[in-house]
Amino acid sequence: MIRRIIHIDEEKCNGCGACAAACHEGAIGMVDGKARLLRDDYCDGLGDCLPACPTGAITFVEREAAAYDEAAVLAAREQKACPSGGCPGSAARAIAPGQAPAEGPRQASQLRQWPVQIKLAPINAPWFDGAGLLIAADCTAYAYANFHQDFIKGRITLVGCPKLDGVDYAEKLAEIIRNNAVRSVTVVRMEVPCCGGIEYAVKKALQSSGKFIPWNVVTISTDGRILNG
Repeated sequence: MIRRIIHIDEEKCNGCGACAAACHEGAIGMVDGKARLLRDDYCDGLGDCLPACPTGAITFVEREAAAYDEAAVLAAREQKACPSGGCPGSAARAIAPGQAPAEGPRQASQLRQWPVQIKLAPINAPWFDGAGLLIAADCTAYAYANFHQDFIKGRITLVGCPKLDGVDYAEKLAEIIRNNAVRSVTVVRMEVPCCGGIEYAVKKALQSSGKFIPWNVVTISTDGRILNG
């Protein structure tokens, strides 16, 4: 396909590596002291690298190039962060509910498991059995001040943002519900329209799971109020 993509003039390149550092997709690398476009399908054509180049060696061109492959970029980024395939940050583990601090105003964390991101959560885990499942949009915990006590406490928590993650959670959530004895589902979303994606994904997942599980939706306003539920 013909599309916009970067071009690096090796004659102008001074080998500083600033463009490679600025390229979040990993499309640019240093080869023999010069910046080089390593893979066309890693270049999104947005040009974050252009302002980073001190010599003006990078420009846009229109040419035949492979389509931008976001999935491949994300996979490569994850592999780079965790080359062994066992990233400690996504290792599943149970967490005992926190004890209230001996002094001071801080509340104890009510989180009972890790990871919490829907994309990283295992399909099967012992903590799902008999659990009340909380599926929350990322922003809700920031907007609603008493989120731990009112929503996380006593539940298993999964979070995500359908707009930023750019994925449909329904299939994975359906697998979790289908393969575990989840007793209830609570969805907490923001009032903004894009947050409807997480509510829709849960509804679709419940229908696909073939199970009849009580569920409810709580909507949080941008100023931190509960609007329903």
